[in-house]
Amino acid sequence: MNYDVEVQAVPLVDLAAQQAEIHDEVMAELDTVLSSASFIGGPAVASFEAAYAAFLGARHCAGVANGTDALELALRAGGVRPGGEVILPANTFIATAEAVSRIGAVPVPVDVDPSFLLVDPDAVAAAVTSRTQAIVPVHLFGQTAFVEKLIPIADSCGAVIIEDAAQSQGATRFGRHAGTWGLAAGTSFYPGKNLGAAGDAGAVLTSDPGVDAQVRLLGAHGSSVKYRHDAIGFNSRLDTVQAVVLKAKLARLQGWNMRRRAAAERYAELLADVPDVELPQEAPGNADVWHLYVVRVRHRDAVLESLHAAGIQAGIHYPVPVHRSGAYAGRTSGSFPVAEDAAGRILSLPLFPHITAEQQERVAGALSCAVTKP
Repeated sequence: MNYDVEVQAVPLVDLAAQQAEIHDEVMAELDTVLSSASFIGGPAVASFEAAYAAFLGARHCAGVANGTDALELALRAGGVRPGGEVILPANTFIATAEAVSRIGAVPVPVDVDPSFLLVDPDAVAAAVTSRTQAIVPVHLFGQTAFVEKLIPIADSCGAVIIEDAAQSQGATRFGRHAGTWGLAAGTSFYPGKNLGAAGDAGAVLTSDPGVDAQVRLLGAHGSSVKYRHDAIGFNSRLDTVQAVVLKAKLARLQGWNMRRRAAAERYAELLADVPDVELPQEAPGNADVWHLYVVRVRHRDAVLESLHAAGIQAGIHYPVPVHRSGAYAGRTSGSFPVAEDAAGRILSLPLFPHITAEQQERVAGALSCAVTKP
């Protein structure tokens, strides 16, 4: 079948549709920002920070420049120091480990559970040493990790829990939002996230006023008063333009997440009888927000090539576990069979709030053809 890719391609994510929905509101607010010349900080940033903290049920939200900075600042404010060990899942974006390394601490990858690909609490417990300073559960694909099982592990060794909540904005576990379980959480507002900016942006969430103050201090060159620098920090702040975009999107996030859930349910129906496709499941106690819809298939690379040829812009999150990346060659060790097996079989299908039933039917049809090819 020949496709007119420009007209009929199904994108992995459709950011233009989101932007069209908020365009008028954002442009009006940007006029206010430009006329007031409030380019750094100011009311727009404070308004978004307060609104996002309230949305999640956290006491504090400190906007920063990006998600990697958010994790680093949260870890630093949580007491992680050079040489300390930080336990994290092997299947995550490299930024999770990178934030640890930038402090001079040591990432300690562990395996994940086979059903949901979330960090395995038993593997975490087995990896604890006298040098463990933090545990970083990653709320992968729009799920919430099993944080309630990690809290006693952290308490037993004096470690802190710093959540990586970059893919879980609005997700809950037992009614409690991802990003509010640990001492702090770092999140990313990269454009493709459930709550995405129009460029790079991030935030640290916490209900500890001391952690919030430390994050703000370190993210402002170690300064709380102009030209007085009490610590060696760096420059990481939420851009005012991004705060305007994020505030407009936040007002729609719950509705957009509901659309994602509906789309995930539709995929489950469309793909229920397709052979050799392992569908994602929702863990008991979770209300997932389906940042990604990740299936597992055999001969994944061939299936992906077939989907791309059919105009379906599927992707892979993530093809290389942290411990096998070139950046960490020789720096981490261990064999993590679940993460390694998943890395060769996972496939992210198009899913976004504005996806149509017709687009999902096309994805399901193309995937069915791809997995049944001789």
